[in-house]
Amino acid sequence: MFEIDGSQKSGSGTILRLSIALAAIKGEPLHITNIRQNRPQPGLKPQHLEGVLTAGRLCGAKVEGAKLGSRELWFTPQTIKGGNIEALIETAGSIPMLLQAVLPICLFAEKPIRLHVAKGGTDTIHAPTINYLRYIFIPALRQMGVEAEISVQKYGYYPKGMGEATLTVNPNLRLKPFALENFGKLTSVKGGSVCTFLADKHVAERQAKAAKTYLSQIGYDVDIQVVNDQSNPIQKGSSIVLWAQTSTGAVLGADAIGELCKMSEAVGKEAAEKLAVELAVESTVDVHLADMLLPYMALSEGKSVFLTRTISEHIESNVWLIEKMLNVKFKIEKVNNLYRIEKS
Repeated sequence: MFEIDGSQKSGSGTILRLSIALAAIKGEPLHITNIRQNRPQPGLKPQHLEGVLTAGRLCGAKVEGAKLGSRELWFTPQTIKGGNIEALIETAGSIPMLLQAVLPICLFAEKPIRLHVAKGGTDTIHAPTINYLRYIFIPALRQMGVEAEISVQKYGYYPKGMGEATLTVNPNLRLKPFALENFGKLTSVKGGSVCTFLADKHVAERQAKAAKTYLSQIGYDVDIQVVNDQSNPIQKGSSIVLWAQTSTGAVLGADAIGELCKMSEAVGKEAAEKLAVELAVESTVDVHLADMLLPYMALSEGKSVFLTRTISEHIESNVWLIEKMLNVKFKIEKVNNLYRIEKS
């Protein structure tokens, strides 16, 4: 049985999500304590609880202690079968975080999976936006042989959520390594600016214009698609995602989310500033994608390697947990102004 102390490293939900996924893949029981110990409200919140239960449905797991506020649970997985799975978050909890939690499990299923998640948040703070997953995360995984798609039925924002998205995955037991040590030459910068029931205030257009203006001032041309969405009349909101592609296959991304009392121009500029930081140092993986890729690198065959600009607490947590649960080792070293992360 895996024994995991959730207060270690970041002490966040990432330890819960990843430990559940790796236990399901390995087919070994998990006992995790001190769940989200280092967060202002420790224990399972609705999105974490639904993530655990969804993972359990995927692999027929026996789950004990899974209730709101719980800081300890037992997860005993069985066979990962696949098929159609439904998940309900019932708050503005992050749909992208739930999808991240279960996607690695889906790759080891007996048959394709269609996971439909409803009544959650597609674009919320402290989590990647749904379009970051669609345009940066999923394309990166495709380089490893992952066949997955995310579609959005309803965008959802804080505080009511009510968003809806679907993940489809074809299993793949033999992932290819992710090897990207050369930035190459920038080939394009693109983006998507979305607002829901805010077209009258031109929110998506203003976000896009601000991002374009900032990036053009430092020498980058950018093509941003503007989407005036009407999928969710219950909760207005907005987001923007930007991504840069290079000749070697690198995809660097950044996003930002609209909030009350936050000007649309500030949202667009925020995303542009984040992307500009990544481009300036010529990393091959942005700082957020870096921690997301680590589990897949660990599960792939052969050597995987990339360059990123900093070592976040999520990277540190994921490396610690993966090395503890799987028979792999990561090597992290400073190379000029970047960090080289290698799984051999």
